[in-house]
Amino acid sequence: MMGKSGKMDRREFLGLLGLSGGGLLLGWLGGCAVDPVTGRQSMVMLSERQEVEIDRRQAPHIFSADYGEVGNPVIRRYLEEVGRRLVRVSHRPDRPYTFHAVNAVHMNAYSLPGGTVAVTRGMLVELSSEAELAALLGHEIAHVTARHAAERAAQGALANIFLAGVGALLDSGGAGRLVQDFGSLGAGALLAHYSREDEREADALGMEYMVRAGYNPEGMVALTRILVEKGRERPDLFAQMFASHPPGEERLQTALRLAAERYASARGRPLLRERYLEHLFPLLRIRRAIHIMQDGLELMSKRRYREAENAFASALAQVPDDYAGLLMMAKVQLAQNRPEQARRFIDRARRANPTEAQAVGLSGVTWLMLDRPREALQDFVAYERMLPGNPDIVFFQGLALERMGRSREAAAAYQRYLNSGARGRKARHAWQRLKEWGYL
Repeated sequence: MMGKSGKMDRREFLGLLGLSGGGLLLGWLGGCAVDPVTGRQSMVMLSERQEVEIDRRQAPHIFSADYGEVGNPVIRRYLEEVGRRLVRVSHRPDRPYTFHAVNAVHMNAYSLPGGTVAVTRGMLVELSSEAELAALLGHEIAHVTARHAAERAAQGALANIFLAGVGALLDSGGAGRLVQDFGSLGAGALLAHYSREDEREADALGMEYMVRAGYNPEGMVALTRILVEKGRERPDLFAQMFASHPPGEERLQTALRLAAERYASARGRPLLRERYLEHLFPLLRIRRAIHIMQDGLELMSKRRYREAENAFASALAQVPDDYAGLLMMAKVQLAQNRPEQARRFIDRARRANPTEAQAVGLSGVTWLMLDRPREALQDFVAYERMLPGNPDIVFFQGLALERMGRSREAAAAYQRYLNSGARGRKARHAWQRLKEWGYL
């Protein structure tokens, strides 16, 4: 990994900023069982205690990758209220469900095995009624009750997230390959890939739950129509997010049929538009800025960095203290190999949300790019205090110590990183250093 001079060259260093792909825990495999909700055999299951433990360990990292939770307490309480109403009529009402709004601007919702459910700002601003929100949350609750999320977890599908995926900063000497893995779509996107059969089951159960809870099934029809229309508007982003879902038109026709036949008697119920608009007003009033940030994400995914920068600048003119917007602007600066400019936006993000860890970790990476390992180490240590349990942060502590010439302390960090079970390029680097320094 080192050149003839014994020093790491720029390409080798930047290559180490890539995300290692392994899971954090997820080694629990059970036997084949029949799921009581779906009636089909499930090849891999976790105990309920293990499901909850996955949520406890993974959810904080996934939320941070999605730029943290929305701070507005009215929105938080509202999601909990609607979610609890659905949980009470679900097949697994005893699970410790929690409901969260996260700051990511792409359209997504996801659930973890133990009952953690999250919805992005980008999704919430597209809805217009509580019935639509109930359909969305019902779908995610169904993934939990049918144990789809547990199956995915047991198969290793939950990734070890660092900084929304610090990502492939470099592929061949420039910083242009940073963007997609750098968190354009965030960690929740990694959880969106169930089988098409799982998605069909979640749609059906979600509609069942919302009707049982007293909602109008037209909420599911409207939600599905939104997804179809947005998929046409942004086909590239939706191809990444919803590749495993059944075709949108199929889902829409199924929802229409179920609403007209099985749940026809519930179609006269109110959609509760006013309640939704009242509770979501703090987000809906910045909907235009969120849409512009979505434009920036789409441009980033196409590596049109200058245009993405302009989009984020336009959004930040409307919401200058938006934490997610500031960090996305920092990332597009890094994509153009401008770490000094990125620092300005990272510093603003840290002032906007001083308790959220992603900006702290991204700050450390930027200091490494500027060859200032001492400052980088301070940030990585601070990150670990704020959000412990991320092996990649331990690796970057080792890398900063190595670049400071403190090989003994670097070796301890690298050993701790390898003890986490990490694999891939960073693990090979850590192992090679330990071998060169006589620790192996």
